[in-house]
Amino acid sequence: MKFFADTADVDAIRDLAETGLVDGVTTNPSLIHKSGRDILEVTKEICGIVDGPVSAEVVATDHETMMKEAEVLRKIADNIAIKVPLTVDGLKTCKKLSGDGTMVNVTLCFSANQALLAGKAGASFISPFVGRHDDIGYDGMNLISDIRMIYDNYDFPTEILVASVRHPIHILESAKMGADVATMPPNVILQLFKHPLTESGLSAFLADWEKTGQTIG
Repeated sequence: MKFFADTADVDAIRDLAETGLVDGVTTNPSLIHKSGRDILEVTKEICGIVDGPVSAEVVATDHETMMKEAEVLRKIADNIAIKVPLTVDGLKTCKKLSGDGTMVNVTLCFSANQALLAGKAGASFISPFVGRHDDIGYDGMNLISDIRMIYDNYDFPTEILVASVRHPIHILESAKMGADVATMPPNVILQLFKHPLTESGLSAFLADWEKTGQTIG
């Protein structure tokens, strides 16, 4: 499973990139707003930190304007993936861009039927929002399972990019189902490291080492 950082915080991305765990980055208008920076400037900086796909989202709702915005965004770097909403105009834009060889991330997916449409439109990535699904009383993991089955049935090359990730269990269950990518906030990536037995074991090792009175180097 590939890990994408869901943030526009370049300091956090740089720190995580040093672990070798970050395969790409996803951004959206809300994350750009939170960063307080110009979208072109911050996206270019992110593309210089990671080699993998960096999703940059259009904000238009009609196909013609989406294409104009996509033209600006995809000039930022070769690893840009244009992010479009799962609407009729979004999928028109997806079809056009993917036909030109541009990576496309279709976002705001909440049903397996929508994911089927995105696969047929040639999306590079489909972004089902599991956390928001959970918020309204549905099981977001069932959505991932259904999409995985459909894509396997018809051999779609579209990668399942699990989005709206809230906690490590979302990652565990998605990995078990065979999702291709999970995008998550930096704090969720850091939670994956944590286990009480790791922490207590390390504390015991360090306490015993201190008793030896030795140093290394």
